[in-house]
Amino acid sequence: MKHLIAVFAVLASPAMAQDIPKFVAETASAGITHAFTGEWEYMVGGGAAIFDCNADSLPDVYIAGGQDRAALYVNTSQNGGALAFTKTASTADLPSVSGAYPINIDGDSIPDLVILRVGENVVMRGLGNCQFERANEMWGFDGGNAWSTAFAATWEGGNALPSLAIGNYIDRAQEAFPWGNCTDNWLHRPVGDTYGKPLPLTPSFCALSMLFTDWNRSGQPALRVSNDREYYKGGQEQLWHFEGPDVAPRLFTADEGFPRLRIWGMGIASADITGDGLPDYYLTSMADQKFQTLADPAADPLKPKYSDVAWPLGITAHRPHTGGDLRPSTGWHAQFTDVNNDGLQDLFVAKGNVWEMPDFAQKDPNNLFLQTAEGKFIEAGETSGALSMNAARGGGLADFNGDGWQDLLVVNRNGPTEIWRNTGTGTAGNYVNIALAQPAPNTDAIGAFIEFKRGDKVEAREVTIGGGHVSGVLGPHHFGLGGADGAEVRVIWPDGTVGDWQTVSAGQTITLQR
Repeated sequence: MKHLIAVFAVLASPAMAQDIPKFVAETASAGITHAFTGEWEYMVGGGAAIFDCNADSLPDVYIAGGQDRAALYVNTSQNGGALAFTKTASTADLPSVSGAYPINIDGDSIPDLVILRVGENVVMRGLGNCQFERANEMWGFDGGNAWSTAFAATWEGGNALPSLAIGNYIDRAQEAFPWGNCTDNWLHRPVGDTYGKPLPLTPSFCALSMLFTDWNRSGQPALRVSNDREYYKGGQEQLWHFEGPDVAPRLFTADEGFPRLRIWGMGIASADITGDGLPDYYLTSMADQKFQTLADPAADPLKPKYSDVAWPLGITAHRPHTGGDLRPSTGWHAQFTDVNNDGLQDLFVAKGNVWEMPDFAQKDPNNLFLQTAEGKFIEAGETSGALSMNAARGGGLADFNGDGWQDLLVVNRNGPTEIWRNTGTGTAGNYVNIALAQPAPNTDAIGAFIEFKRGDKVEAREVTIGGGHVSGVLGPHHFGLGGADGAEVRVIWPDGTVGDWQTVSAGQTITLQR
C-alpha cells in the first residue's frame, strides 16, 4: 500500500506544478442554441468553422447541423467579457452539412467557406460583413454527390487558386453492406481561374481527416490522409507525394519509409512538440490515439519513417479519465494550442461514442492535456472545468473575447453545441498573436512556417488548412509567453524566402507583412 501511494504521488506531482486554466461553461448565456443531429449518415461529422467573417477581430462560428440546417453565429462578445453570439440568417445555412473550413480562395482577403455535405459540397464566396454567395458555378467547382468528411488545401506552384482535397466516406448506396465500399477521395486542381474536373485519389479508404503538410521542411508539402478502418478493406493511413501542379499525386510506399498503420483514423493535429523544427502528428482513433514523430530525420531526411511516442508522453487517451466507464475511448477532433499561456502547446481531444457501440465507452469525456516543462502531458479536463459527457465530434479553440486566453467550442452529436470561456490561470500568462499577410493569391501564407523564439527555445509552427475532424480555424496564430514581455519571431514564407528575426511585445496581435 505504501508503494502504491508513493507511485501515485510521483504521477500526480506534474499536475500540481501546472498552472491549470479555469474554463467557465457559457453555452446558454452566450446565445448558442444549435445541435448536430442525425443517425446513419451523421454518425461521423459534426464540425465547425471558426473565423472572422466581419473584420471586427472577433472569431465568428459556422456550425454544421447534420439533418438540420447549419447555422452562422456572429460574435458580439465584449473585450475580456462574457461570450456572446447572435444567430444570423445566411445563404450558408444549408441542410446536410457535416463540417466546414474557412479559407480565402480568391485572394481578396475576405474568408470563404468550403462546406462539406452529405450530398453536394458547396463553396461559399465571402462578400464581407458575414455575407456569402454560392460560388460552385463561378469557380467551376464540382461538388459531387458523396458523403464528404475531410478537407485540406494548399497552393501549388503559381496557381491563382488553391488545390482542394476532399475526403469521402462510405458509398451511401451500400448501407446494407458498407464494408469495403469507400467512395473515392477527390483532388480539385485549378485550371487557370477555375477548377478542372476532380481527380480521384485512389485507393481511397473512408477518410475522416486530411492535411497538407511539409513533413520534412523540403518546401514541398505532402498530403496525409487518416482513414477509418471500420469500413476499409486492405487499407491503411496514407501519405501522398505532391511533386508539382502538373504531376499526378502518388502514394509514399513502405520502401520509401512510410510505416504501415491501420487505425480508426478520425482526426489529425500537427505541432512541433519535440522542438526539432519539424511537424509532429497526433492521430485520433478508437481505443488509443497515436502521436508520431520522425524516427531519425538526420539519417533519413527523405523517408517519412515515424515512431509512436503517445505512451511515454501520456497522451494515448485510451480510456475515459473520469466518470467510471472503463471501456475504450473514441477520439475525434484534436487541436494543439497553449491554453494556459505558459509557452508550451497543450492538446485538446474531442471524445464520443460513434453510435451506441457497446464495446466502447458511453461516458467518454473530452481530454484537455497540459504540456509540462519536461515535454510530457497531464490531464486537466475535469480540474479545468471543461468537462462534458456529451458525444463530441468537432469544434475548436480560439480567443472569442479578445482577452488573450484560448476559449473552447465543441460540437456534439445529437446534443447541444457547447462553449466554455477560458478565464485564465490566475498567474502570469502573457501572449502574442501573429497574423501573416502576403499578396494574392495565397494571402494568408498557407504553407509558411512561423519560427517563434522564447529564450533559447525555438518553436516551428506550420500554417495549414485542414486536419481536425471536419473543423477548421482561420485567424492569428496564438503563442503563450508565460511571464515574458516578448519574444522573437521570423517567417519562412511559402516560397522558401526567409524573413528577418523581429522582436514582438506581449499582449498584441501583430500582422507580419510579406
